[in-house]
Amino acid sequence: MLLASSRELDAGVIEMDERLDQLNAWLINELGFDETTITPASSDASFRRYFRVAKSDATYIVMDAPPDKEDCQPFVDIAAAMHGYGLNVPQVLEKDLEQGFLLLTDLGSRQYLPELNEQSADKLYGDAISALVRLQVNGDINTALLPLYNHELLLAEMELFREWFIHENLGIELSSDEHDDLTNVFGFLLEKALEQPRVWVHRDYHSRNLMLTEQNNPGVLDFQDAVIGPLTYDLVSLFKDCYIAWPRVKIEEWLGLYLQQARLQGLAMDIGKPQLLRWFDLMGLQRHLKVLGIFSRLNIRDGKAGYLKDIPLTLEYVRQVVSTVPELAPLGVLIESKVLPRMG
Repeated sequence: MLLASSRELDAGVIEMDERLDQLNAWLINELGFDETTITPASSDASFRRYFRVAKSDATYIVMDAPPDKEDCQPFVDIAAAMHGYGLNVPQVLEKDLEQGFLLLTDLGSRQYLPELNEQSADKLYGDAISALVRLQVNGDINTALLPLYNHELLLAEMELFREWFIHENLGIELSSDEHDDLTNVFGFLLEKALEQPRVWVHRDYHSRNLMLTEQNNPGVLDFQDAVIGPLTYDLVSLFKDCYIAWPRVKIEEWLGLYLQQARLQGLAMDIGKPQLLRWFDLMGLQRHLKVLGIFSRLNIRDGKAGYLKDIPLTLEYVRQVVSTVPELAPLGVLIESKVLPRMG
């Protein structure tokens, strides 16, 4: 039999719940695993769970995605496509879509986040830029595999800021004029996002989803929500990371490196660095408004309070942008007059 680990994952402890019983049975009866230990491989903001298991001196990752809450098929399809583009993503070795189980290759446990420092950042981000350019150059934007990051989806994401961060988390009741101002800000950001060239967008291309690997660095995780969308979106995830901050001068240096590599591959040929920076900052604001809502919802609805500690950095990214763009001034007033006093 397989044995469940007692190691902690987030705030809970792995117990022999019904899903783990089913996972044990699948590994033993269908895949021929013998007695081994299931240990947590990573945490996730969704209902998915990841475990590490061993067989014949090799380790594997098992995804547990309850089929009533998560669909494994996009992960399977997108993994195959990205692997074909040369990205280092987990390969699906075995699958049971009906039960919501996948057996994957193991990209190791060296997450980018703890590995990043002033000495390592240029090399690690250089590798991440190369992988991202590979994805953007090779990804077919006319594929039916990915949904379009369209007006409705971009707007729905920003509305999370209004509903979950402003109303549910901070308890702020906006006036009619403040609601209108926020809607106008959202409209401005939508316009700037939709005018960008479209590429494959990973959508969470940041330091917790990139793994340091010996070969073909980085390993890329959590890509199942990929879309066809704005050129700068993944650059924002990477360089305005909600879990680690870098000086503006370094960010602009890395964006220059990205633009150089992209042009060598025939991408972004007509985009100058000033235009890229403007798109990058405004796309960042859209993403960070969404993330403030998501972090708040994870705490209030899902009981995952650990993300609250990442709100101050995310909000600081928002403040940096709204202070430099006149069209965003009403959002700046709202943050300074109502949001910051509630945060203490």
